[in-house]
Amino acid sequence: MIKIKSKNDEYNLFDKLSKEWWDENGKFRVLHKIRPLRMKYILEQFGQNTIKNLQILDIGCGGGLISESLSKLGGDVTGIDFVESNIQVAKIHSK
Repeated sequence: MIKIKSKNDEYNLFDKLSKEWWDENGKFRVLHKIRPLRMKYILEQFGQNTIKNLQILDIGCGGGLISESLSKLGGDVTGIDFVESNIQVAKIHSK
């Protein structure tokens, strides 16, 4: 079990793990497995058939798993995260 004592500890942990966001068998594999459920829930909350051109803010986006999925459905997505390396991973993967 990982104990996080401060914001610096949390930052350092996610900075260290940032390269694993898109490894479906890595530390974030559970998030990959539940992504379809998360997407279904999120889309239900929008209450409409399409998200094309809808402006969406993903706060705490990590490596962009959900941001990228929403973008592929036509959403105008902005992802923010306090760990800069997470944002860089998301940008690289989106290309």
